[in-house]
Amino acid sequence: MKRFFESDLFYSFRKSPVTILAFLVTILIIVTATFANIFAPHNPFDLASLDLMNGSMPPAWYPDGSKEFLLGTDNQGRDVLSAILYGTRISLLVGAASVLFSMVIGIFLGLLSGYLGGTVDNIIMRCAEVQLTFPAILVALLVDGIFRGILPRDAHDNLAIYVMVFSIGLSSWVQFARTVRSSTLVEKSKEYVQAARVIGRTPIFIMIRHILPNVMSPVLVIATINLGLAIITEATLSFLGVGLPPTEPSLGTLIRVGNEFLLSGEWWVSILPGVALAALVLSVNLLGDWLRDALNPKLR
Repeated sequence: MKRFFESDLFYSFRKSPVTILAFLVTILIIVTATFANIFAPHNPFDLASLDLMNGSMPPAWYPDGSKEFLLGTDNQGRDVLSAILYGTRISLLVGAASVLFSMVIGIFLGLLSGYLGGTVDNIIMRCAEVQLTFPAILVALLVDGIFRGILPRDAHDNLAIYVMVFSIGLSSWVQFARTVRSSTLVEKSKEYVQAARVIGRTPIFIMIRHILPNVMSPVLVIATINLGLAIITEATLSFLGVGLPPTEPSLGTLIRVGNEFLLSGEWWVSILPGVALAALVLSVNLLGDWLRDALNPKLR
């Protein structure tokens, strides 16, 4: 721990007020969303606790607002603040899981492509180039549509989170694979890899034990930036109605539901989840930008 606090990375962190603010906002959002059952004043999905008489209440700073519902309620009487906390937890879960899934696929294929070369490299890179011709949102829509056609409706709703993770993860592995491949091409020609070959280490051992630790720095940067993109992609799919069901609402689902009442003056049902989404993605992207610059030796 002492070594970390004396490192150049921590020095760069504490010298950047914007990064510190982004880190604090990110931690605040993650903690409150993870423990939403503790921090949320209400459980917005407990039907027994809902009262239609509390429906469409404005935020507490309005004259007819209530301190019981700080950010107001929707037409069903659900507390918007509580819905945002629970929705953020689902958005973070889907975003983090999809990035982890795409990172595992990308690292595996990138290592194989860069280390083995030849036909394996050509096949993997041609597949990556083909996928790059399609926007990630279209790939995710295609995968989600395939699962909707295969699975019964009830089964799809029950597996919606897993389908969404698979869809988003499958649409964003290319960046990881290309980055790891480029780094592997550099690392495999170095002396420590040649020495491992001489003493009889297997290619799998060399890739995992020797090459992988030395290619992880750019991978972590890409993962941090892709987390914000994954959350945005999930919110976009949910807003279009092909993401998570209303029984498991993310921030995108809350924005879509609130959009139906936007013209009637109930702006808080849609705008406030949008502000929470923007704050989360902005803070994560700022951390990703800082990490990219901090780990770049040319900028030290």
